[in-house]
Amino acid sequence: MEMIEAVTLILGVILALLFIIPRLNKPSQSKTEALSSNTKKISKEPKKYTKAEVSLHDKRTDCWVIIKDKVYDVTSYVEEHPGGDAILTHAGDDSTEGFYGPQHGTRVFDIIEDFCIGELEQ
Repeated sequence: MEMIEAVTLILGVILALLFIIPRLNKPSQSKTEALSSNTKKISKEPKKYTKAEVSLHDKRTDCWVIIKDKVYDVTSYVEEHPGGDAILTHAGDDSTEGFYGPQHGTRVFDIIEDFCIGELEQ
């Protein structure tokens, strides 16, 4: 009988520790604080740029374009552009018309989103 009591006592202590130790190691930030800080990151407003700001980025080594009121930094893509320097035609300006031209396949619509840095300020 004493053996069963000892095993029961040991198991009780182990189970108690399993519940107590995680509470002692609990991070200082509460769940509510963590949730609100994550929500702030997710709901972050896109950066806004004026046409004047975008117009400063009109070179091969610094190329931004506007497409449907979104601003894209395509500098890293300029050298890879299959149409060569055609991408520079509207560097620092609105490139919507050229972007939606017949020369572009549907794949370009997915690729461009990787370059989005914000929206045009209205």
